[in-house]
Amino acid sequence: MGLKAALSKPFAAIVNGRLNKLRKNAVALQQKTFKYLVNHAKETAFGKTHHFDKIKNYDDFKRNVPVYDYEDLRPFIDRVIKGEENVLWPGKPAYLAKTSGTTSGVKYIPISKESMPEHIKAARNALLSYIYETGNADFVDGKMIFLQGSPVLDVKAGISTGRLSGIVAHHVPAYLQKNRLPSYEINCIEDWEHKVDAIVAETKDEDMRLISGIPPWCQMYFDRLSAVSGGKKIKDIFPNFKLFVHGGVNFEPYRARMEESIGFAIDAIETYPASEGFIAFQDSQKEKGLLLMVDSGIFYEFIPAEEFFNENPTRISLSGIELDKNYALVLNTSAGLWGYSLGDTVKFVSKNPYKIAVTGRIKHYISAFGEHVIGEEVEQALMGVANEQGIEIVEFTVAPQVNPPQGQLPYHEWFIEFAKAPDNLEQFALRVDKALQKKNIYYFDLIEGNILQPLVIQSMKKDTFINYMRSEGKLGGQNKVPRLANDRKIADGLKEYKL
Repeated sequence: MGLKAALSKPFAAIVNGRLNKLRKNAVALQQKTFKYLVNHAKETAFGKTHHFDKIKNYDDFKRNVPVYDYEDLRPFIDRVIKGEENVLWPGKPAYLAKTSGTTSGVKYIPISKESMPEHIKAARNALLSYIYETGNADFVDGKMIFLQGSPVLDVKAGISTGRLSGIVAHHVPAYLQKNRLPSYEINCIEDWEHKVDAIVAETKDEDMRLISGIPPWCQMYFDRLSAVSGGKKIKDIFPNFKLFVHGGVNFEPYRARMEESIGFAIDAIETYPASEGFIAFQDSQKEKGLLLMVDSGIFYEFIPAEEFFNENPTRISLSGIELDKNYALVLNTSAGLWGYSLGDTVKFVSKNPYKIAVTGRIKHYISAFGEHVIGEEVEQALMGVANEQGIEIVEFTVAPQVNPPQGQLPYHEWFIEFAKAPDNLEQFALRVDKALQKKNIYYFDLIEGNILQPLVIQSMKKDTFINYMRSEGKLGGQNKVPRLANDRKIADGLKEYKL
């Protein structure tokens, strides 16, 4: 064991002690965070407009601050982008994280000098929690690869601007810099496919021990790495590769194929980072759920998912949540986001400590017929049947077909790219449909009532989703294929890729 690995173990024990205090005092820490945020922002333009000086408790806050999306906050954010100070948070942001929105085009999310360190601390603590629980620290002595966006930053009104992963690259601790790949020059390559090929060339002979990134793009890296290595498994190319860190999308639909590429069932750490804040991470290989970061400058609110589009939805703080109930996540942050709907849905799998699972996107659902099918239900139905039958899924998306051929009932149309396809696609589709009916009572009722016919699966050509994302200018980086849509936009774009 090298020096870094040896030193990481006592450090991991110290950090675990701090996390234990967080685990045991989550509600109190959230109340402390609430008071800090409101008091700190009283003199900002937003704080004055929303009477922060009169807010004494959470009920006051709800009366003064509505739930906002990006477009609602945009008048304030536009002032920030123009260089105005003390708009959403004291001073100017340290960074603007550039991200893409479905309705807002390019979005600029402020990151403050107070919020930036929390991104780094949470990522570090995720690794240290793993070391503390498992005792496995050897990966610290080898090379680590982070598949991320370009670290090249632009400047807007004196504020450095870029992708979150590119911004974070500037804050990697010095003790990890020598271990980190790809190199700065290769990380700056904008074209994703060129970048992946360059990363393969740079890393194929290195002692890679940790790999981090969004699962579909890591799979693309593994595929190309294997291709230039004569079809070898990743374990034979990187004998000391032991840990995969992922976030952004649910790993389960990719797990089987990725572990097939690697050659064994690798340890994995799930993280929940967003431009708006680092929300949670997996702190245990033995227990389900992601530990909610309750002392990181974020005060959380939760709206029951079924009420989200109501005029006056219920808003609750951490103390009022229920287990196994879907909530839309709302953030108030030390970067100046207030009542901000992140767009994600989560459910709590534990209260002691508070742990969550990400269940989907509040706008990524299918309810063309009143069924309100969500991402978690679709993924569990598909992967449950696929795993039973040894079927491997590369990627998929689902859309409603409300105008079927004459004489047919409407249905859900599933577009699936298989790595290992079922022998009988129709039987496979029926089993997935039955599984989905068990997950969603409304869908069951629509099938039973002959309002819908069972789902239809379209088997897609190899590299369908890579080619589709390329055609949309969204290949690589943090971009993800939406699993569900309530319209046919993606479905229509996939027509040419059907087998």
